[in-house]
Amino acid sequence: MKFAFISATTALIVAAGIAGAAQAQQSAATGADAILTGPGITMGTAATMPLKYVEIRNTDLVASKLIGTKIYNKQNESIGSVSDVVIGDGKSVIGVVASVGGFLGIGESYVVIDPASIALSNENGSWKAYVDTTKDDLSKAPKLDYSKIMK
Repeated sequence: MKFAFISATTALIVAAGIAGAAQAQQSAATGADAILTGPGITMGTAATMPLKYVEIRNTDLVASKLIGTKIYNKQNESIGSVSDVVIGDGKSVIGVVASVGGFLGIGESYVVIDPASIALSNENGSWKAYVDTTKDDLSKAPKLDYSKIMK
């Protein structure tokens, strides 16, 4: 269900982009500046802009580290986990998909959380996400139906 391109582009979550080496004629955008340059990912079979590179910082976060991160509430109770990221119009992260409920992947459902309502913390080398809600309220949130997303 996860989109392969999401992992490569989700460094945008904390204002980063696709990693690469800087070209001699062109300096690479870094950190927050990386998301401010250009129109974003284009849907199609041909790129519409010349290739650019982005340098990421060691404080930036890539999707591969975020996916699977446990989500906790203010009482430090585990109430879900990050299962995906939504990039709106190929430009910026507009949602973080949380897996809630279920047991061992059976009966779980998915809700999309506004990234602004999530706090991320790296505690002893392990990422944690914090939200201000209860497990019950998160389970009652509007559900994401993956079958309705363009494939």
